[in-house]
Amino acid sequence: MKIKTILLAEDNKFDAELTQKALAESNLANNLVTVSDGVEVLDYLRYEGKFKDREHGNPAVILLDIKMPRLDGIETLQVIRTDPKLKMIPVVILSSSREEQDLIRSYALGVNGYVVKPVDFKQFVEAVKSLGVFWVLINEQPPS
Repeated sequence: MKIKTILLAEDNKFDAELTQKALAESNLANNLVTVSDGVEVLDYLRYEGKFKDREHGNPAVILLDIKMPRLDGIETLQVIRTDPKLKMIPVVILSSSREEQDLIRSYALGVNGYVVKPVDFKQFVEAVKSLGVFWVLINEQPPS
């Protein structure tokens, strides 16, 4: 069984590195692709720009930060959910935002989960490990 990719959209390099380290503890870091904004998420999903020659297939899950430059996480989620080729891809918001409006808007747009980044390092690592294991190893994927 081939382990699918996790697509991480995170513009904070420190948070991206922490996420990679947490996934490494679950032996999932080799399957992590990190991008810094929603434009790059869409390029990846549509095989455009620097991702035009990437391996075929959708990621197991997209971990999407909300506060990003160019195209933020909520705008990116909206594009994904309105594109027939992309709308079935699981998307989890992984954000430091506890704003009720972000939570409501994300679920209204069809997010599969909303995780607030814990401030505590150990809690953050455990949250990311759990997300990775569930979406990559346990969850049954829709056909691509």
